[in-house]
Amino acid sequence: MRQLIVLQQYLRARHDERGASAVEYGLLVALIAAIIVASVLFLGNALDGIFNETGSCVDNTATC
Repeated sequence: MRQLIVLQQYLRARHDERGASAVEYGLLVALIAAIIVASVLFLGNALDGIFNETGSCVDNTATC
């Protein structure tokens, strides 16, 4: 009888994956956040220069 109870507990614990799913979603969110931060850091200055150049061309109505 004891073996049956242990087997049932093992199967129940093995089947319950809610905790694992939460950890996986947490890791996925952390990875996406890291990619966004890296993109902003690497592309931020380049985009700032492009927008400033475009803005100055629009303000001066010069050919750029």
